Formats: sequence, structure tokens, C-alpha cells
Amino acid sequence: MPNWNEVLNEVAQLQNRPDVGAKALDFVRHKYLDLLHKKTQRNIIAYYSGFLSKPGIAQLELNDEDKNGFMGAVHKLDKTKGLDLILHTPGGSIAAAQSIVNYLQKMFKSDIRAVVPQIAMSAGTMVACSCRTILMAEHSNLGPIDPQLRGIPAYGAIAEFKKAFSEIKKDAAKVRVWEPILSQYRPTFLGQCQNAIKWSNDFVQEQSEKVMFSKESGAKIKAKKITQRLSHYEKNKAHDRHLHLEDCKAIGLKIERIEDDPDLQDLVMTVHHCYMHTLMNTSAFKIIENHLGTAFVKLNVAMSFTAPAQPA
Repeated sequence: MPNWNEVLNEVAQLQNRPDVGAKALDFVRHKYLDLLHKKTQRNIIAYYSGFLSKPGIAQLELNDEDKNGFMGAVHKLDKTKGLDLILHTPGGSIAAAQSIVNYLQKMFKSDIRAVVPQIAMSAGTMVACSCRTILMAEHSNLGPIDPQLRGIPAYGAIAEFKKAFSEIKKDAAKVRVWEPILSQYRPTFLGQCQNAIKWSNDFVQEQSEKVMFSKESGAKIKAKKITQRLSHYEKNKAHDRHLHLEDCKAIGLKIERIEDDPDLQDLVMTVHHCYMHTLMNTSAFKIIENHLGTAFVKLNVAMSFTAPAQPA
């Protein structure tokens, strides 16, 4: 299967064809999505954010509008064939992630595999934990699930409040030191942090117990261990901590190594290259697309739906 540069060359050749031209990236992407579908005999939906190549653009994160894209991608699929969900995302809204997972599980009766060719962080990790298994490569990463409020780590804010309380209790003069820091937090913020932590932890624990380990003994214990490790603020050090395949296996997640099937590895990585080229070389910054070529695409200037197409 083509590597990074070979995909570019294939696109360049198609761009010179008058019947393809500017749609070359779409044609190549659809070609390899279809080949991946034929390999797995499962439905494919790719969810790609351009957060690596287009940082700073609004709505790069997983959000409620994305459900429209998933609804369009699910339409006309054979729901009995299950779903392979390719994820490439920095994360986003807990509420949106929960709602999208709920919808997809209803559509495919929870027969969903997550595929992470490169990186699925935060809420993306939460979505992956809601699947029966997670396909990862040696270079793939998941991330912590500790929630962020206004860019502030919820666990960090609570720890800071506790530290301030302890120091002020011991020495009242420390009020002057802590006052400018604590004054930046609005009323009810601490409660919101606590609620967000409980929400994200409950969601991941429930999903991994009832879906990933649904047919295994000790499911509740396994799910609890995974949730505690993914949300452990002190061990993870930072919200953007990259958890590699070995890390994910060690904490108990059900991981399949993509490299164990060389043909699958070639197809998954070629599809990934196709999406990365599209995000890097067009105005698209988010794509939700199925193996039939039906896509929901967010552009810098507009949003568009595209129908499947193949070169003659």
C-alpha cells in the first residue's frame, strides 16, 4: 500500500486528469476507505479534526454539531455489519461525546471498534473507551480524561484550593499570598470542577464495564482501574500526556495491535495519510466520512456535504 509520499504522487497524477482535477484528494481517500471496508467487511466512519495542521480554528474539538455529520454518515449503512470508528481528535465536550456514543451504540448495537491511527485525546479517549476494543499502532496515542474548564484542569483547581486552605489554616498571613490566585475563580467554579470529574469518570467506567468488558468476569473492577489511571492527575502530570500502546495495555484497556495484521496496517495508515493530506492541503478542518464516500466537511469559509464519487 502507498506510503505518505506515494499517496501524494497518486493525488498529483489524478489532478492532471480532466475528469478528476480538484477532486483528486477525494477520489484517493474514497478509494482506500472502500478497500479498508472490503478488508474488514465492516462499516467505516472516519472522524478527523485538523487540530495538528490548523491550530487555532474554532470548532476543531468534538462538539454537538458533529452529530449531524455522524447522522449523515450512518444513513444507508448496513447496521448489521458493525462499525469501525477511526478517530483523530484532540477531544472536546463530554456532553457531545456521550451523546454521539449513545447514538452510535443504538445504531450498531454497541458493535463498535475504535481505530486510532495516530492520536485521540481527552473526549476522544472517552469515545474509544466506549467501544468493544481499540485498534492502535506502535505510534498511536490516547490521553488522560481529566476534564478542563476554561482551560483549567479540574483536578488542578481542586488541588490548589485544598493547598490554599491547608496553608491558610496553618498561617493566616498566607491569605495575602493566595488571595490574588483564588480571586480569579468565579463562584461555583469548584463545584463545577467536581461535577465534571464525576461525570467524565462515571461515563468512562460505565462504558468500559458494559461495553468493553461486557462478557468478562470482573468487569467492574477492570473498568474502575482503567478510569482511575486515565483520570489520575498526579501520575499523568498534564492533560496532553501521550499514552502509548503499551501504556494502554498495562492499564487494562482492550487493545488490538494494528501491526499484527500487515494488510490492515497498510490500509489503515494509507487512509490516515489521505485524511492528513486533505486537512493539510485544503480548507477543510473537520471531516466525518463513511466508506461509501458520504461526508460532512467543515471548511474555513463554509460547510459542505459531498456524495460518494470515484474516477472512471
